[in-house]
Amino acid sequence: MEFSELIKTANVEDVVLTRPFHPPVKGTLCVTGHHLLLSARDGESSVELLLLLRNVDAVEKSVENLVGYPGHLLRKSGQCERPAGSSGSITIKCKDLSVLQLDIPGMEECLNVASSIEALSSLESVTEMYPFFYRPTTLSLQNKWGLSTPEEDFQQIAIHSERWRLSDVNRDFSVCPTYPPTIIVPRAVEDEQLRRAARFRQGGRFPVLSYYHRKNGKVIVRSSQPLTGANRRRCREDELLLQAVMDGSERGYVIDTRSPQLAQQARVTGGGFESKSNYCNFKRLHRHLERGKALQESLIKLVEACTDQSNSTDRWLSRLESCRWLSHVSAALVAAGLLAECVEREGCSALVHGSEGTDTTLLVTTVAQLILDPRCRTFGGFLALIEREWLQAGHPFQQRCAHSALSHARPRHEAPTFLLLLDCCWQLCRQFPLALEFSEALLLRLAREAYASNFGTFLCNSEKERCALGVKTKTHCLWGWLSQSCERDELSNPLYQPTELAIWPCVKPQAIQLWRGLFFRWTHNARYLQEAWEEISHLVKQSKAEGCKASMGLETPAAQVAV
Repeated sequence: MEFSELIKTANVEDVVLTRPFHPPVKGTLCVTGHHLLLSARDGESSVELLLLLRNVDAVEKSVENLVGYPGHLLRKSGQCERPAGSSGSITIKCKDLSVLQLDIPGMEECLNVASSIEALSSLESVTEMYPFFYRPTTLSLQNKWGLSTPEEDFQQIAIHSERWRLSDVNRDFSVCPTYPPTIIVPRAVEDEQLRRAARFRQGGRFPVLSYYHRKNGKVIVRSSQPLTGANRRRCREDELLLQAVMDGSERGYVIDTRSPQLAQQARVTGGGFESKSNYCNFKRLHRHLERGKALQESLIKLVEACTDQSNSTDRWLSRLESCRWLSHVSAALVAAGLLAECVEREGCSALVHGSEGTDTTLLVTTVAQLILDPRCRTFGGFLALIEREWLQAGHPFQQRCAHSALSHARPRHEAPTFLLLLDCCWQLCRQFPLALEFSEALLLRLAREAYASNFGTFLCNSEKERCALGVKTKTHCLWGWLSQSCERDELSNPLYQPTELAIWPCVKPQAIQLWRGLFFRWTHNARYLQEAWEEISHLVKQSKAEGCKASMGLETPAAQVAV
């Protein structure tokens, strides 16, 4: 397919762009295969809009006939009037929650541009998306893809323990289509036993190592639900696998991210949970986390409340409570804190799963590792954690992030689970402002990239799909771009001070706050907060530079003056 077939009108003159925190701009609109470009010239300054069409969540259009207006644009009180004759407006709602309006002269041109945007923003073929065409000059396709591999992770574990091994039982993705080709499993379990255990778990997602706690040797493993069904099936290979995870410990935990009622109901459709009689050393704990449609509806209600400027204080508080987004954040932090307590304070290994094991399971294991492991709280360590626990572990980004909160479509596979994770990370950043090397800016960047990106990192639903489509050889990795010094400096926390201690988040209602940087980004101007943060960053860097000079025996200007 040629992109030109979907572009009904490529260029339109005298288009007026209206967007948050900017005055209206008149210019030339250009529609390309992947971008919407508006260029304007006002005196000596050039104003441009470059919108990745994949970022478009919804398009609303209206057309009308206007008479009695001058045939050119006039500026009155900072606003632009539209031209005479037929005209139309296009409202573009983006996945990053921004809203743009284009006033286009000519009814036909307006309808053509809207139709082109709708078609190009919803391309279904992954290989037609922009990451397969994006070629930044500072990156090469020959660069290493990613920051972490199972082989490298295993080498770090092998230093401390001989109980684990690398298995390529899934090298052709035949055992589990959503697992990577290489996985870390107990040394005592053979590959044939893994295959049989996989047939007992939904989607083949048998228990694999997620995290090794170096302080006490305890581990976190994750999987999908067991397929016990109504007749209480059992699988001795699965039981042996979890016994090998225990390594002779008297107790372990199974943390189920479903309620007891939902876990019981799952048995009717062939799913279920680990029975006490067959997994006698494991204590099952339920921490219900919403997923799927319920989570998506919660996000939609929150965004609607945040963008409604007519809310009174009472109505705003009522809508904030009814959307239940902060309750989801709190529940996720509680579940992750419980998992971290099992490992750190009780000295027990734990298995985490829900139903498929690709959503709330990954949410809990990721936040728990941020709580426990100082390496995951570094800039590179956090990106490697996302790669390991979400990309390699098979979170279906293509399905979950097809639309955001402003779309009129409601596919059943969508859910903002990854956005919920980033919100939990922001809560940790706010409660522990010195403990994490990355800043809110990185979390906002990841929230945007997951839904629409120049890079191939978040494309597809699994490693199997990425390999089949050549994502790692034909697109660039986001991590390589973010690791460049200029990008990293802007996304890092200048106040960072490493600590080996665990960081235990407070989950009291008054401690969980709404992420203003994300949900109010386009309704409240945060320019002054940004300027303040930049000044803090500058002062910290200056202080470090002076401290470095002092340690080298060099006099600072202040010292010279004192002399």
